Amino acid sequence: MIDNKLTEEYDDVNHPSHYTQGSIECIKAIEASMTYEEFCGYLKGCAEKYLWRYMNKGTPVKDLKKAQWYTKYLIDTIEKHDGGIKDAAN
Repeated sequence: MIDNKLTEEYDDVNHPSHYTQGSIECIKAIEASMTYEEFCGYLKGCAEKYLWRYMNKGTPVKDLKKAQWYTKYLIDTIEKHDGGIKDAAN
């Protein structure tokens, strides 16, 4: 049996229903509207926002998971774009 609270939290963090219209998820529309550099900055800012305020909203774990989600999406975006090649140079 699945705990509804865990399912709701998972959905709220990974794929909130209020961020989807039809079959298009908001994050994909934002990505399509920006350059690679702009989108990476957007993802970084979102992660920073959730880290900045995680202790102030009463849902610290949920906000930390959202920060983690944006950080992972940023990593995946960079790896998809250049395979992390720039990491090897630094």
